[in-house]
Amino acid sequence: MSTTKDRLYLYDTTLRDGQQTQGVQFSTPEKHMIAEALDHLGVDYIEGGWPGANPTDSEFFAEPPKTRATFTAFGMTKRAGRSAENDEVLAGVLNAGTKAVCLVGKTHDFHVTTALGITLDQNIDNIAKSFAHVVKEGREALFDAEHFFDGYKANPDYALACLTAAYDNGARWIVLCDTNGGTLPGEVYQITLKVIESGIPGTHLGIHTHDDTGNAVANSLAAVNAGARQVQGTLNGLGERCGNANLTTLIPTFLLKEPYRSTLDTGVSEAALGDLVKVSRMLDDILNRVPLRSSPYVGASAFAHKAGLHASAILKDPTTYEHIPPEIVGNARIVPMSNQAGQSNLRSRLADMGLDVSTKADLGRILDRIKEREAEGYSYDTAQASFELEARRELGLMPAFFEVERYRATVERRKDAKGRVIHLSEVTVVVNIAGERHLSVSEGIMADGSDGGPVNALSKALVKDLGPYSDLISDMELVDFKVRITNGGTEARTRVIIDHEDTLGRRWSTVGVSSNIIDASFEALLDAVLWKLTRDGAQALGAE
Repeated sequence: MSTTKDRLYLYDTTLRDGQQTQGVQFSTPEKHMIAEALDHLGVDYIEGGWPGANPTDSEFFAEPPKTRATFTAFGMTKRAGRSAENDEVLAGVLNAGTKAVCLVGKTHDFHVTTALGITLDQNIDNIAKSFAHVVKEGREALFDAEHFFDGYKANPDYALACLTAAYDNGARWIVLCDTNGGTLPGEVYQITLKVIESGIPGTHLGIHTHDDTGNAVANSLAAVNAGARQVQGTLNGLGERCGNANLTTLIPTFLLKEPYRSTLDTGVSEAALGDLVKVSRMLDDILNRVPLRSSPYVGASAFAHKAGLHASAILKDPTTYEHIPPEIVGNARIVPMSNQAGQSNLRSRLADMGLDVSTKADLGRILDRIKEREAEGYSYDTAQASFELEARRELGLMPAFFEVERYRATVERRKDAKGRVIHLSEVTVVVNIAGERHLSVSEGIMADGSDGGPVNALSKALVKDLGPYSDLISDMELVDFKVRITNGGTEARTRVIIDHEDTLGRRWSTVGVSSNIIDASFEALLDAVLWKLTRDGAQALGAE
């Protein structure tokens, strides 16, 4: 039996199609960072954008990244009425000097006559001559067959004729595009088979899907099942409207799931796969977005086990409720604490903290405390760091670093010298460390949507002067702030959950609850500092 695997090529279009996501605009340095991460991950092609389409793309192609992956420029086939040699748009793409060029062209007769306003024969001539010219220039050529699946369903002979025009004139890859994202997996599979039967081998076929029906990943797998051997997608599924096929889902599926694992070679190493979560979160950091917790493989909740029954089984054998070991993709198992938790959850979570608590009395006391706090509005489902501190307090294992004697926060709304309405926040925090009082003052000015509110001032004041602890917390960064009202009315209690990160790549969440949002925020901020000091083994100096 042959053990030879088919080569499956991965084509990333985060820097072009992903940039079409609403609210996303990469700078040139950010494009270089993403390209470097993609190259480390092991994709085969990195599409940099459309040369000349905007200043950022022009600057990026002027100083291209040095990658093992094939750096690719994107453009369109020549326009009717001019030769490929004299089409300035096509020339701009070729002048970028990339090893590969991907050209998009129409394959749906409706779009040819309505959107382009040319004849069907003119469109085929544009495709044929464009690719003949690209190949003559010594570039690897790819054809993005736009609206192919819709075009095939409307006029299969014409859609296939467009593909043949590109393939017969030297296109290395014919990429079938579900541009509107409305095709379903069964259709993708059958139509891809028809394309192969028409004479274009699967080793020259790619698939490019959008997620408008939530099927972009499934449609990509369907095309691969039919024989396609290139998959296009983006990191975290970025893309116009509902996004593109998510490579952070597809890559581990190809490497870890049958039949792909034993029949396909993606070129992605096990070491690179182990950095998948890091790459995914790097992109979210660049976009200043909170990572989607429910993302397959890479989400923070992908391996979270909340129900007591699940946690009990996980302790005996993780495969009872996990389809892969989380560390393979750089993720981690989480057993959240909540009022639904049982002692199995608790024992597992304490073990992760490095605490071996075997007595039922201790376990029961901690569990009762958690349930009591959640009845007051706290939530430890996501605020794992605050849970850890509560458990340590119940066990008498919480170090005494310092005491907050008092804090004061004021917010003033007024006009500045330019007549703009601003909000000035001023915070004073007094802490006692080993009998020595430390007073810190911080202020924030919020105008025109800037981030200078009272919580920002609170955070700065708290960490501004913690004496011997200042260096230990200097790399803390507040990365997310969420507020929820736990009950209605003007006397409602507010729950605040805050996420921090440090230079070690750790991300931790803390919770605070109060009828006063400032007080709830301060509680969560304080927990964040205490958790970091505890985890980093800081010396407990206490307060006198």
